[in-house]
Amino acid sequence: MEKYIYDNSNGLWYELHGDYYLPCMIIPEDEVHIIGIWGRKRHQYLREHSPILYSNLILSGKLFSYLADIYTQDRNKLDLLETQLAEKDGINEHLKAQDQMAWVRAKNNIRNRAEEIVLKELIYGGMRYENP
Repeated sequence: MEKYIYDNSNGLWYELHGDYYLPCMIIPEDEVHIIGIWGRKRHQYLREHSPILYSNLILSGKLFSYLADIYTQDRNKLDLLETQLAEKDGINEHLKAQDQMAWVRAKNNIRNRAEEIVLKELIYGGMRYENP
């Protein structure tokens, strides 16, 4: 039996281990993906609540690029929400100059609200991914 075989139907290489061929799952070293906290949360959610999509992403080698994309999207959404909520609530540099503690409390409140929105809508919400 050959040590390595290639399957044209799925584009994967397989290596012989004993009597079984196992897929060669190597992440290219030149690709570094930063997944951050939002990517890790989505990773945990997929493992627990969507094992089929999770397995498909792993087998296609797209898991870490998907999680890096999630991190970028969620980080941008969080920044936008924080800015919008601060404008809506009137939290600005004038308040910071007047009462720093009130400004810090307000900014922490805004950050917590924005994180809850991102978690609910983007991490635990829709699947946000087409078939790999």
